[in-house]
Amino acid sequence: MQSLGVIFDIDGVVVASYQPHFDSWRTVTRELGAEMTEEQFVATFGWTSREIIVRYWPHLADSPAEVARIDQRKEALFRELLSANFPPMDGAVELIDALSAAGFRLAVGSSGPRENVELSLEKLGRRGKFQAAISGSDVQRGKPDPQIFQLAAERLGLAPARCLVIEDAPAGVAAAKAAGCRCLGLAGGPPRDLSAADLVVHSLHEVDAELVRRLLN
Repeated sequence: MQSLGVIFDIDGVVVASYQPHFDSWRTVTRELGAEMTEEQFVATFGWTSREIIVRYWPHLADSPAEVARIDQRKEALFRELLSANFPPMDGAVELIDALSAAGFRLAVGSSGPRENVELSLEKLGRRGKFQAAISGSDVQRGKPDPQIFQLAAERLGLAPARCLVIEDAPAGVAAAKAAGCRCLGLAGGPPRDLSAADLVVHSLHEVDAELVRRLLN
């Protein structure tokens, strides 16, 4: 049987990171004398922090050092919150274990920095289950660009068509489809349009190895 792969987004799929991300953005934007609304936060799900900063502060586009400083500050705040109270998504650990036991090759494809990805996998206690971990630090363009998932498939040694991406954000779904992968949308939290996914579920408990095989075959 040919190998199959599953590529997990991190935020909102493996880690219930909505609140720590929002809280860290609110802190850093207040330090800048501004305010990020929840609507603005939700609109940029799946983007890298660098892209979000330039989106809402376009005058910083010509100041890469300041963008990097804000980016590093925001992500450091996020990791502090995550370390203090790590919230795995319901069903994530069980699904990772089940897919690994069933012989799937597993990867992470996240727009977040490498430090965030490694912290999340360490806190989950499942780093050894993943054959590849792609972060926003590994690419030039975040989602909805397909680069993250193309690289994840490549690192798994699989064609994108042999990989299922699990995503919770429209930008991530668009990136997965543009990469040539199948995509499972995970609905939950604020309403968002995941209709471009091949299938949408409301809980990881709805997903098992047989469902993944059906979607890929």
